[in-house]
Amino acid sequence: MTLSLYDTLHREKRVFSPRDPSRVTLYVCGPTVYDYAHIGNARPPVVFDVLVRLLRREYGADSVIYARNVTDVDDKINAKAAREGVPIGEVTARYEAAYLADMGLLNVSAPDLAPHVTDHIEAIVAQIAAIVDQGCGYVAEGHVLFDVSSYPAYGALSGRNLDDMIAGARVEVAPYKRNAHDFVLWKPSKEGEPSWPSPWGEGRPGWHIECSAMIEAELGLPIDIHGGGIDLVFPHHENEIAQGVCAHGHAHAATAPAEYSRYWMHNGFLTVDAEKMSKSIGNVLLLHDLVQAMPGEVVRWALLSAHYRQPLDWNQSLLDQSRKNLDRLYGALRRAEGVEALGDMPSPEFLEAIEDDLNTPGAMSKLFALSSEIERAMTAGDTRAVGIAKAELIASGAILGVLQSTPDQWFEGGADDTLKTEVEALLAERIEARAAKNWAEADRIRDRLTALNVVVMDGPTGATWRLKE
Repeated sequence: MTLSLYDTLHREKRVFSPRDPSRVTLYVCGPTVYDYAHIGNARPPVVFDVLVRLLRREYGADSVIYARNVTDVDDKINAKAAREGVPIGEVTARYEAAYLADMGLLNVSAPDLAPHVTDHIEAIVAQIAAIVDQGCGYVAEGHVLFDVSSYPAYGALSGRNLDDMIAGARVEVAPYKRNAHDFVLWKPSKEGEPSWPSPWGEGRPGWHIECSAMIEAELGLPIDIHGGGIDLVFPHHENEIAQGVCAHGHAHAATAPAEYSRYWMHNGFLTVDAEKMSKSIGNVLLLHDLVQAMPGEVVRWALLSAHYRQPLDWNQSLLDQSRKNLDRLYGALRRAEGVEALGDMPSPEFLEAIEDDLNTPGAMSKLFALSSEIERAMTAGDTRAVGIAKAELIASGAILGVLQSTPDQWFEGGADDTLKTEVEALLAERIEARAAKNWAEADRIRDRLTALNVVVMDGPTGATWRLKE
């Protein structure tokens, strides 16, 4: 495998080479569990699930360690718990369970590690102490802050110049900061908020230090790949690097950022009907609602339909097309149900596309080529060609995390045995009516099927059906 990945830090595609092929490490910023995730939150776990599937195929399942954290202490969590009059743990447990259930419906594989902030307070305090000892942090009015001027490479990931950032700062956000871009490592908790002991007083961690400490504690430094949404490049990931390298005395090393993560990957923004999601606009779409209204595989396909680094506009046309695309692929598998799959390898053309920086649109086109090959071979009666194409389609789909159901489950999901029997009988009657050119009767039967919430799909080899969403 020659896997090339676009590295945000180097601003180019680079051939992926893990530090240790027997222990490939990947960390992706996970959910802050205070509410249901919106559809934009679902793009990173789906994208990086594809990457993890690809890595596991190449290096072996036991050689890939995938960590996705859970932020379970945060201002929004505190506010939600206060409004409900419950401990923060009750809020976070509820929404973490919902998040995991929704991820399951998207066929997102569970990470190997799911570190929680509240389980890593000691590690966080220890890393903050190391940063202060290295002269890169300072204590002021009960806060511990990172001194960005102590780290010359600050801004390398985002392409921002530190001198320009400091010079361009118009307002000192807090009087105890040495400069406006210094950020909080530890802060005192307000009355009623959760707090933990530290050398600097009772309090809780800042947002950025949480990931730095959990990565070091769970995976060790440097990791191979760090992923997340493009919105996290600055300041979150920029600050992560600064903390992670400065805690170990690498502040002035020429290769400082590489001491934290060898590759940085970021997925693009998601808009809804060409507008940014916003509560004020009222266009925030909750993943929890979407996966109740349609198969999770449709949502997953839609999320992968654009290259992960490109923006993705979420709209009804995208969902409709995603459903049609999956219908086409499952339709080919249904027509080949009686033929045994020969092998378990993805097609070389599919691998070439997906290994090129996770080119999912290109990879999807190879799935369509395989479905067409199945159709041609079925028509020609070439069962060996059908078996090969079928095997490659299933194995290729598995890397994308699609085509995971049987054709019957896909098309007839949600239909009980009584409904299935009635629909099959009506389809048989419709075939007879059409053969007799009794178009009125054929139309009547189709209307009856429509009333049963059934969509009939006529094809060259006959009619198939599925339930409407």
